[in-house]
Amino acid sequence: MAEAVEQDFSSNQNLEPPDQLPLLPVRDIVVFPYMVLPLFVGREMSIKAIEAALAGNRMLFLATQKSLDVENPQPDDIHAVGTVGIIMRMLKLPDERIKILVQGLAKGRIEEYIQNDPYYSVRIEKLVETKQSGSTLETEAVMRTVKEQIEKIVSLGKVLIPDVMVVIENLEDPGRLADMVASNLGLKVDITQAVLEIVDPIQRLRQISEILSKEIDVLSMQQKIQAQAKGEMDKTQREYFLREQLKAIQKELGELDERAEEVAEFRKRIKDAKMPEKVLKETEKQLKRLEKMHPDTAESATVRTYLEWMVELPWNKKSKDNLDLKAAMKVLNEDHYDLEKVKERIVEYLAVRKLKEKMKGPILCFVGPPGVGKTSLGKSIARALGREFVRISLGGVRDEAEIRGHRRTYVGALPGRIIQGMKQAGTNNPVFMLDEVDKVGMDFRGDPSAALLEVLDPEQNSTFTDHYLGVPFDLTEVMFVTTANLMDPILPALRDRMEVIDIPGYTEEEKLGIAQKYLIPRQMNEHGITEKHIRVNEPAIRHVISHYTREAGVRNLEREIANLMRKVAKKVAEGKSECHAIDQTNLNKFLGVAKFVPEAELEKDEIGVATGLAWTESGGDVLYIEATVMKGKGQLTLTGHLGDVMKESAQAALSYVRSREKTLGISPDIFAKNDIHIHVPAGATPKDGPSAGITMATAIASALAQIPVRRDLAMTGEITLRGRVLPIGGLKEKILAAKRAKLATVVLPKRNKKDLEEIPKHILKGIELIFVDTVDDVIKAALRRSSSRTPRASAPKTPVKKSARATTSKRATGSPRKSLHLPTALPSLML
Repeated sequence: MAEAVEQDFSSNQNLEPPDQLPLLPVRDIVVFPYMVLPLFVGREMSIKAIEAALAGNRMLFLATQKSLDVENPQPDDIHAVGTVGIIMRMLKLPDERIKILVQGLAKGRIEEYIQNDPYYSVRIEKLVETKQSGSTLETEAVMRTVKEQIEKIVSLGKVLIPDVMVVIENLEDPGRLADMVASNLGLKVDITQAVLEIVDPIQRLRQISEILSKEIDVLSMQQKIQAQAKGEMDKTQREYFLREQLKAIQKELGELDERAEEVAEFRKRIKDAKMPEKVLKETEKQLKRLEKMHPDTAESATVRTYLEWMVELPWNKKSKDNLDLKAAMKVLNEDHYDLEKVKERIVEYLAVRKLKEKMKGPILCFVGPPGVGKTSLGKSIARALGREFVRISLGGVRDEAEIRGHRRTYVGALPGRIIQGMKQAGTNNPVFMLDEVDKVGMDFRGDPSAALLEVLDPEQNSTFTDHYLGVPFDLTEVMFVTTANLMDPILPALRDRMEVIDIPGYTEEEKLGIAQKYLIPRQMNEHGITEKHIRVNEPAIRHVISHYTREAGVRNLEREIANLMRKVAKKVAEGKSECHAIDQTNLNKFLGVAKFVPEAELEKDEIGVATGLAWTESGGDVLYIEATVMKGKGQLTLTGHLGDVMKESAQAALSYVRSREKTLGISPDIFAKNDIHIHVPAGATPKDGPSAGITMATAIASALAQIPVRRDLAMTGEITLRGRVLPIGGLKEKILAAKRAKLATVVLPKRNKKDLEEIPKHILKGIELIFVDTVDDVIKAALRRSSSRTPRASAPKTPVKKSARATTSKRATGSPRKSLHLPTALPSLML
């Protein structure tokens, strides 16, 4: 091609371009002198210009358009500097286009547009380059630099025709060298046009040198990037080939790629889990991470464990509820004796589920003393509903992460107990029991009770987020059941989220029914004996209840029954297979001497001894308050490990009795010359509470008036200085304690009469309830007055009980104290 350019130029070097020539606008190319190139012409204006050139001297002026998108360029759309060219060959194509072969002759500048239609005709000015008189050092240096740069560009991967390289090496004219490089380097049109417009050859060559320097930098960077990409590609390709070879080898050996198999298995399990969209997105993200990790890394094991948790959780698995109300009630009756309120609540829940399928699970809290069946009741609920049962114990839990889980950044991190329980259940609607919720602690690791707020709030637990999972889990279908012995230790905000159902202790009749229906058959089965080997009559069971146990529940009763079974099992194992009949007469041979003798079984009424009723963590209990009078200086002595509230009640009781001395027939002198001592037995047990006032007042009045107190009567209530009786709490537990102690009458505050609606009728059967409004009513019911009027006592006849002047209560002039159901402190005995 270079030889053709030289030959063409030599054949046309004597041609002198005229001043006026047809204009051929060209796009996407800049024509230089001595350059031969083919052009395809399709525009009508351009075809007319070619025809005019062929009709004359075959010359035309070639100028580049400023914009490639202009179809019909105007004079302003065409560069002024261009090249005069001569048409060397023409060929008409079938699609009416014309193909011409043009050779550039010389540079020129458009001076004027002479004709605009049907083609452009322009007057041009020839641009004559200055001739170099000789080769200067600067010219030689620039030319060498350009030639070396061309070689560098070619070495960096730029493709140039070999013939062009030969021509460039042999050129000695700096202007022609610059034009040759610019026309063959493939530069942008605007850059090439700028080179064309430079007239001075040395300056044009310098511009080419700068362009080549930039091109070398770009090509060097491109080559570096390609080398890096090729290196990565080669590494990846090498690993791919090795994996394919390994797969082929494993296939031949009958082995499989464990990693690919694991990922495929996870992908299938993720699909089967039917996760929510947000959860699915996070799980697939972690699966992609696992796929890219090396299987032996520690992080790979962490991600694998996380995915196993995600696919095993019951995101969309639900057990079908048994909505047969009669069948559910039958199951509850089979498992538990009495507890009608709890059973009714469960049946109500089933009834609502039967009418409305989608509903939030209730949050029930069973509160009661140990051994009354709170935990086993949760199992019965699950069996009645046909749901899975999960139980976790919160006793002693102090770390908030036990509920919400640990973050995955920690070594050995796991989800919290809630999510663990859901995985254990296998369904998203189990009966979930949180046992001992009142025994949750707190320390520097957080407050688990506060973490339970979200779990046990029906408005929030739809988006419960475990720290380990990092995605929400819906707990609205779960039926949460919590248990507690006391309500006071529970966080108030947590208590507010739960529906509290009190389960007090059992009466003797209820314990008898539980023992006959549940405990004895279960213990016989566990000890491998049958009804052929043992028979326990009803009086014996009652004796065990009253003389070997003292509790609100039936846990110790079951232990004593198990003790009976072991003794009989030993005899049967020794070969004595006859039926062992156990009654009240031979019971001590199996269980030993009686552990408890009910204190209420006194021989006669006593002076200065009143029976009170107390609430304890294990249910209700009876409490005997003794008062005695002795010579002294009017001091009041209190013993028996009493709390501040009971001490204040004693002061108030004494002040009231002194104010009623005339009504009670007590001489005024007795208070000035005698001390009064009030004692509550079992001094090692702390005692406190706001309901021992009337009991203390009765004991003091009895001791001062020398009138005995009824031994079959118990009382409970707080006293004011004006003699009013205030209501109390724990009514059912206290009545049960009275029944266990075989007391016939219970004196209660009148304002507690409404609370009897919550107590089953059979508990109240066989016991007389006296409701009082003032202490006078209490004393009237409790003291055993003779038919004749009791004379006014001047001094106690018995030397042990001397009168004394008591000190006035500190709160004698204060406002009456309110009755508290449960004090903030938790003593063993609360009255």
